Amino acid sequence: MRRGGWTSLVLELLRLCLAQANFAPHFFDNGVGSTNGNMALFSLPEDTPVGSHVYTLNGTDPEGDPISYHISFDPSTRRFFSVDPNFGNITLVEELDREREDEIEAIISISDGLNLVAEKVVILVTDANDEVPRFTQEPYVIAVPEDIPAGSSIFKVHAVDRDTGSGGSVTYFLQNLHFTTFAMDRHSGVLRLQAGATLDYEKSRTHYVTVVAKDGGGRLQGTDVMFSATTTVTVNVEDVQDMPPVFVGTPYYGYVYEDTLPGSEVLKVVAMDGDRGKPNPVVYSLVNGSEGAFEINETSGIISVTQSPAQLQREVYELHVQVTEVSPVESPAAQAMVPVTIRVVDLNNHPPTFYGESGPQNRFELSMNEHPPQGEILRGLKITVNDSDQGANAKFNLRLVGPGGIFRVVPQTVLNEAQVTIIVENSAAIDFEKTQVLTFKLLAIEVNTPEKFSATADIVIQLLDTNDNAPKFTSHYYIARIPENAPGGSNVVAIKAVDPDTGPWGEVKYSIYGPGADLFLIHPSTGLIYTQPWANLDAEATARYNFYVKAEDMEGSYSLAEVFITVLDINDHYPQFGKSVQKKTMVLGTPVKIEATDEDAEEPNNLVDYSITHVEPANVFDIDAHTGEIWLKNSIRSLDALHNITPSRDCTWSLEVQAKDRGSPSFSTTALLKIDITDTETLSRSPMAAFLIQTKDNPMKAVGVLAGIMAMVVAITVLISTATFWRNKKSNKVLPVKRVLRKRSSPAPRAIRIEWLKSRSTKAATKFMLKEDPPNENCNNNSQESSLPPKPPALPPPPSMSPSTGTTHWTVPTVSGSLTPQKPQTPPRPKTMESPTQSTLVSELKQKFEKKSGRKVYFQNVS
Repeated sequence: MRRGGWTSLVLELLRLCLAQANFAPHFFDNGVGSTNGNMALFSLPEDTPVGSHVYTLNGTDPEGDPISYHISFDPSTRRFFSVDPNFGNITLVEELDREREDEIEAIISISDGLNLVAEKVVILVTDANDEVPRFTQEPYVIAVPEDIPAGSSIFKVHAVDRDTGSGGSVTYFLQNLHFTTFAMDRHSGVLRLQAGATLDYEKSRTHYVTVVAKDGGGRLQGTDVMFSATTTVTVNVEDVQDMPPVFVGTPYYGYVYEDTLPGSEVLKVVAMDGDRGKPNPVVYSLVNGSEGAFEINETSGIISVTQSPAQLQREVYELHVQVTEVSPVESPAAQAMVPVTIRVVDLNNHPPTFYGESGPQNRFELSMNEHPPQGEILRGLKITVNDSDQGANAKFNLRLVGPGGIFRVVPQTVLNEAQVTIIVENSAAIDFEKTQVLTFKLLAIEVNTPEKFSATADIVIQLLDTNDNAPKFTSHYYIARIPENAPGGSNVVAIKAVDPDTGPWGEVKYSIYGPGADLFLIHPSTGLIYTQPWANLDAEATARYNFYVKAEDMEGSYSLAEVFITVLDINDHYPQFGKSVQKKTMVLGTPVKIEATDEDAEEPNNLVDYSITHVEPANVFDIDAHTGEIWLKNSIRSLDALHNITPSRDCTWSLEVQAKDRGSPSFSTTALLKIDITDTETLSRSPMAAFLIQTKDNPMKAVGVLAGIMAMVVAITVLISTATFWRNKKSNKVLPVKRVLRKRSSPAPRAIRIEWLKSRSTKAATKFMLKEDPPNENCNNNSQESSLPPKPPALPPPPSMSPSTGTTHWTVPTVSGSLTPQKPQTPPRPKTMESPTQSTLVSELKQKFEKKSGRKVYFQNVS
């Protein structure tokens, strides 16, 4: 092969080797505090929540190949983190605890598929305040002598907090801040006895002191927290010899009986060292008072008699016994002394006995008033009780046997003899009305003898009545009913009061008083209430009376009761219409109402039913029996249908309406109702009439509208006057007063104009005008009569009027007024051009308003 061929071959091989070389990927090193790179010097708080994204591994490949990330741990440790191989996101999967592991070793790696680069990293776990202080070497039980000086240190507690920084610092204090015996040094944990305080074994042998250890606080999961722990220090107080001996069971009494043998034990005294913790032994001795008749055992404290009772010269001996502590030689001996009383008595051979003024007695009687004062002594009883024995044999108790809690006997314990006193304990129970005789047994029974001799005496107390009760009514109130037509002197109700006292104290007098008692009297002895002879009851005027009755005894003690009397209504009033003849205007489709009132006080006497008793023809109107509303039957829907019912084809109807109450017996009243019927089409031809029809049930609305119109006119006038004034003032000159002379028109054309206007204004109200028409003529014949065409300068023909029947018709009322009757063939006044309907409605509103407001209101005619 030629040399040039080898050269090309070598170059090709070199090119292939270089093409197959692949450089390894590597991590970025972003330094301390970065959360992106190779985790160099990365630290993590121990309270980081599990599942948190804590770091992102980041690196690159020189050739730009895709890379993946991995993390591994030593098999002996926990796997704290997981990594997303594609994005390098490291997530905490195990809970951290700095106190267990403050460093975590891990191996992170980056790979491009061919090359793997691994690095060992150390993650530092930083502290969070998650540890509670813990006391060491518990429990704390210490012994302290009771004579320890005030302010001395007693004990030191120690608590450890494994946190670092302020979270690991511990301070101490007592849970009871007002503790007066002990104090705690907050930094060292030393427990001391408070200045000025002392311990006393005899008062309190153990003290329980609660100590609190609190850390300095720190952050935990984003919040400042502080932890504490408590422990109890048990302080046992040790006894010190600082108390003298103490006798137990004082006072001491002993008895020597007449058959007691010399050397017999009389009683035993007991003493012990006042220091209970480590007591010293004690010895006894008699100081004085024995006179050789008694002796004491120095170790047991037993006192014995040394002579026969018959040789004893005194009945009572007062001995003084001394006790002395046996203490070390260098310590002074503590001593104490106690008196001992010894009585010489004979055998128990006499029972207790009751005596009266004349000797032994077993029944005592006494008379006394009821309800004596509390604590009063029953001085009428002279009772003495005696036991002839001596010493303990003569000791007995006294008590009363019978109803308990009424009396108390004094004394309750007797030695030998006593005067018996009985004292009132419960005055309220000594009541003549409950019992007239109280019987008790007075019992005396020995206390300390095996025989328990006893004696009884009967106590009989006769009670005397006093006026201690006020009359009491059988009820706090009395309810009675009486019809309003009851004649004077009628019985109403009998009341009763009882006075349990006897004799004249039990007699009761009755009286009544109060503003409602004027029409009534009461029998002073029987309590019967009746009406005054002249009384005239009226349920409509006053339906209820209320007054008080008084029951009084002879000394003025009394009680009260209340009396309620209802006057029953009687149907004694007729229903009354406002007028015996009433006029109404009915618009088709709208009812009219007639109303009657019954002045009776109660239902059903004042309930009124309405009916139509007479109308011709009878098939035109219906009436609501309860409300009095009258309306046309449903078959009548127009004036033409109404005119076809009656031969006269009249516009005005007369009805006889009856108002009847529901009482028993029932009363009724009739009234004549004149109804003029029209329709809304006729009313719509006159705006003022339509307005008044709309406001006929609300006159205040019409008054308000009129007042508003007047206010607007006044306001416009003021505005025009003000504008004129300012225009003249601005022009700075006085304008002359212009006088306009108008040529008076001739009388004939003026009359023509007036008559023509009247004709126009009265067309809409022709159906409301009532005139005398000739018989057998229809009120609406103007619709069938043809009018002649007008010829100048004469007036156009007036509308035809209803012929007169020769009689004057009733006025046609509306809801709140009435129409005045029209005189036949009377022309309207020239100066007023208002329609009869307008005048009628104004009058109606006026009457309705006067009725509601109780005062007269003047309306201005609307032209």
